[in-house]
Amino acid sequence: MALCDWQSHGQGPDLVLIHGWGMNSAVWSMLLPYLTAHYRVHCVDLPGFGGSAYQPDLDIEKLAQVLLKESPAHATWIGWSLGGLVATQAALLSPQRVTGLVTIASSPKFVAEPGWRGIKSAVLTDFAGQLERDFSQTVERFMALQAMGSPTARKDVKALKQAVFSRPEPDPRALADGLAMLATTDLRQQCEAISVPWLRLYGRLDGLVPASVAEAVSALAPHSQCEVLAHSAHAPFVTEPDEVVDKLLAFLGTNLPPK
Repeated sequence: MALCDWQSHGQGPDLVLIHGWGMNSAVWSMLLPYLTAHYRVHCVDLPGFGGSAYQPDLDIEKLAQVLLKESPAHATWIGWSLGGLVATQAALLSPQRVTGLVTIASSPKFVAEPGWRGIKSAVLTDFAGQLERDFSQTVERFMALQAMGSPTARKDVKALKQAVFSRPEPDPRALADGLAMLATTDLRQQCEAISVPWLRLYGRLDGLVPASVAEAVSALAPHSQCEVLAHSAHAPFVTEPDEVVDKLLAFLGTNLPPK
C-alpha cells in the first residue's frame, strides 16, 4: 500500500510533480491540460498534505526516499519550492530513476546567510510559532508572501487558495517538519554532482528565492539550464503558465527519451 496519495493523468513518458510547503498536488491543476496530452503525469501529495497521511521523523533525504519507492521507474521530476528541494535530493540519490530534473522557484539552500540570499531565518521561526496558534491563517499568510511582487498577486493568491482548500487541510506536524527542512537543508555543495539534465525556473520578482540565486546556482551547477520569468514572483506556473509550459516542453522534448 502506497504511503502517499498519487494521482496520475495522461499517457506518455512519466513526469512526477511535487508541490511546495503548505500546499498539495492540486496546485498543478492549471498545468495538467498542457502536459497530459503528451506525458503521463503523476501528482503526489507529500506526507501530511492533501490526501497523504502524516509520517513522523522525515528529513529531506528520508522524504525523497519515500517518493522514490513509490514513483515510476524512470521519470522527470518537477518540484516547486520545497518540492524542488525534494526533487533535487531524489536526483542525487537515484539518477537512474530521476532521469531529468526541473526545479521551479527553488533553491539548494532557502535560508539566507552572508553572501547567500534567501529567506531570513527569523521569518521561518515566526511561521513556526504561528503554526501552533493558527495554522490556517499561517498558510494563507505564506500564500500572500509567495505572490507578493507579482503584478497579478491577488489573482495568484486566489488560484492557490482554491487549489489548496479543495483538499483536506495539512497536518500541523507536517507543516512544522517542512519548515525544519527549509531551515536546515543545504545542498549547495552537491549541485555539481547532479548528473541528469536539469532545468531551473525562477521568478524575477520572487521575494523568497531571489533571482540572484539563479546566478549563484549557475556557478555551482554550470551544466544546468536556467530561465528567469520576468513577471513572476514565487509561483510562476500560476502567474505565467504559458511561459512555464513553453520552457518545460522545450526541455522535456530535448531531454526525455522517446516513449
